[in-house]
Amino acid sequence: MVSSSFKVSEREPVKYPKAVGFIISNEFCERFNYYGMRTILVLYLTSKLQYDDDTSTVLFHVFTMLVYLCPLVGAIVADSWLGKFRTILYLSIVYAIGGVIMALGAIPLLKLPVQAVTILGLVLIAIGTGGIKPCVSAFGGDQFRLPEQAKQLATFFSLFYFAINAGSMISTSVTPILREDVHCFGDNDCFSLAFGVPAILMLLSVVIFVAGKRLYIMKPPAGNMILGVSQCITKAIGGWHRERKSVPRKHWLDYAEPAVGKKMVSDTKILLKILVLFLPFPVFWALFDQQGSRWTFQATRMDGEVFGFFIKPDQMQVINPLLILGFIPLFDYVLYPLLSMVGIRRPLQKLTLGGLLAAGAFLLSAFVELKLEAVAPVMPGKMTSQLRVYNGMPCNYKFLSEFPMSNANNETFVPALDMWVEKEVKAPQLTAYRFDASSEDPSCPGISGVFNVKPGKAVSYFIANDRMHEFIDSPEQPKLGNPLLRVMLNVPAGQSNFSIVDASGTMTELSSYNTSQALTVTRGVVVLNLNGAAVMNLTARAGGVYVLMANGNFKEGFNYKTHVVTEPNSVHMLWQLPQIIVITAAEIMFSITGLEFSFTQAPQSMKSVLQACWLLSVALGNMLVVVIAELKFFDSQAAEFALFAGLMIVDMFIFMLLAMRYEYVTHSEEEDPETGEKSEKANNGHLSQLPSNKENQSYKTSKESTTEKGEHDSSAPNGISNEAYDHNEETK
Repeated sequence: MVSSSFKVSEREPVKYPKAVGFIISNEFCERFNYYGMRTILVLYLTSKLQYDDDTSTVLFHVFTMLVYLCPLVGAIVADSWLGKFRTILYLSIVYAIGGVIMALGAIPLLKLPVQAVTILGLVLIAIGTGGIKPCVSAFGGDQFRLPEQAKQLATFFSLFYFAINAGSMISTSVTPILREDVHCFGDNDCFSLAFGVPAILMLLSVVIFVAGKRLYIMKPPAGNMILGVSQCITKAIGGWHRERKSVPRKHWLDYAEPAVGKKMVSDTKILLKILVLFLPFPVFWALFDQQGSRWTFQATRMDGEVFGFFIKPDQMQVINPLLILGFIPLFDYVLYPLLSMVGIRRPLQKLTLGGLLAAGAFLLSAFVELKLEAVAPVMPGKMTSQLRVYNGMPCNYKFLSEFPMSNANNETFVPALDMWVEKEVKAPQLTAYRFDASSEDPSCPGISGVFNVKPGKAVSYFIANDRMHEFIDSPEQPKLGNPLLRVMLNVPAGQSNFSIVDASGTMTELSSYNTSQALTVTRGVVVLNLNGAAVMNLTARAGGVYVLMANGNFKEGFNYKTHVVTEPNSVHMLWQLPQIIVITAAEIMFSITGLEFSFTQAPQSMKSVLQACWLLSVALGNMLVVVIAELKFFDSQAAEFALFAGLMIVDMFIFMLLAMRYEYVTHSEEEDPETGEKSEKANNGHLSQLPSNKENQSYKTSKESTTEKGEHDSSAPNGISNEAYDHNEETK
């Protein structure tokens, strides 16, 4: 360990801390794990755990809410008891265990209680990633000696920022590939591998972090300012209750002065003025974090083919970190100077514009949703049913039924290897309708029976082997966007050597008269083989539901025909680009500017507390999504997106009213007359007293603004201000 008292000659440069390499490598692996797991989470909840979209959205945002609540606990534990190193180590182990549990739960052979195991894994991951969030970058800052290494410290944060984005982009790109393109345990996907690789990276991050232990500078816990502010407010409330009549004071916080001191009271007053402006912030995060839930579900109903390459629904999330890296310099050098020319210079003005951009992004997503709803398949409702008849016989059938068919005579004609469908049948309860089916071909016998119409179900019948086979159909679009193929064979049992080979090469053996073999296949050409030889094929597109029927025998030959039960996705996934671009622009103007505002306006002692409140606003935003999803105000997702856009517009109007009352301050150092030590003094000021836009808007220079006097946020009691800054990468 390097001694903190070691004297360095003015001519001899201070060596760059070797420990930094371990910390940055640890951060890359940890971020890879978090983003990789988070990218595919909602698809796993719907496709494997069979939750509906609303429940999956709730679970996703409850998880994200916990992620941003746990930093408060992590900061207090690190700065009051364990110190940063042990807090990071212990919670990283908890984090890695959570990742391993998620991967094991996705292995069907283990037959674990998947839902319970998944919830346990998510809770451990939330505790781990949230708990270490306020510690890692601050621990990295502890490795530098200030003011000698102020420039090296700025370089560290640039590398740290790069590691976050690299972990995000790589995992967001790779994990969906592992999920869909790798097939394991008899499934056409491999969630266990998609969760397992990030879990391995998390285990590796623990090993890397421990490997650098002998090089680390470890500062002892120095107390937590969050607890100090809580004590100040508590004492003030108690003092006001006891002394408001006997000893009246100018401000209610002044009653805490005897207990906590004048400076703590003064700094807490400034903190609360800023926190009033934070009140509207959760609505922004409610919109922003839906990129990983509602927008991913939206992408599953879209066509991702681009020049023969298929974009996976969860891969759309990688666009955000890519745009972030390109947008930051574009905003610094182009957009902000242009906005300055029209009078938009102050941070609170940019925050307002960022919120309005988020509202615009959700209006765009509502427009896309309307396009999707216009082409969405008709599904049975609570009081309706669907009825389909698939004729697998070699002859035509005429049906005469009590069922209210489309023509006046209640009869319909179903040709050989064809289908008949009624998509909207009134069905307040289970109802049976008698039918008689006859054929002009004497080789095909007449069939009589009942059609059972069931509320909320798509009931289908397959005519094969001279009788009707009833089954519940699957007309809804597959949850992951892959095509669904149902194969129905009316062939003799000894002549059923049929198999299906999809575009990935996966082969599935088929059996005679089987009406329940609904196969999820890979997008592309699907081939029907007989005794290993291809006899027909079809092109299965994303979101489509297909039926392949065959009849005949070896002597007379076989006949084949395919039908589209549900049309494939027709709205292209690139329609999401405008909303992603706009929400990314909103993120930069809101998240980065908001953190800049917090850093420049908060007293040095309150920076960490303010960033803790920033993370808390993220948690509250996710709670808002949970509430709206649970209340189910609308059946239409487009209407829900419009609701969020409207909330954001109203929210920004309230924010503008609050911002108009705010007076910007600068903090200068003055000497305490009693102790002779320097402390901060807040002065009312204008934006001209703040650093320039270019200095404030980039990640690097925002960090440097806290180190120009040889100070750094890691010297603050909990260092939350460092790690909080990476939220503009973490919520992708």
